[in-house]
Amino acid sequence: MEQKDNFKEYTNGEITVVWKPSKCIHSGICVKTLPQVYDPKGKPWIKPENASTEELKSQILKCPSGALSFYMNNES
Repeated sequence: MEQKDNFKEYTNGEITVVWKPSKCIHSGICVKTLPQVYDPKGKPWIKPENASTEELKSQILKCPSGALSFYMNNES
């Protein structure tokens, strides 16, 4: 049985960042790469509006655990 709360989504309107906390290994690459977006003490902790879509895509592709992924909002 799949839990509905096993991921969270954050969008800047163009791209949606998907975070799966159960996969996160806390490597910190996201925070080091885009500290203006990822603030572990912030609420919400991911603010995708603080970076360009290209910056977000580049950083998410470097996530070693796969906890971060994305989809484009204009694609079906």
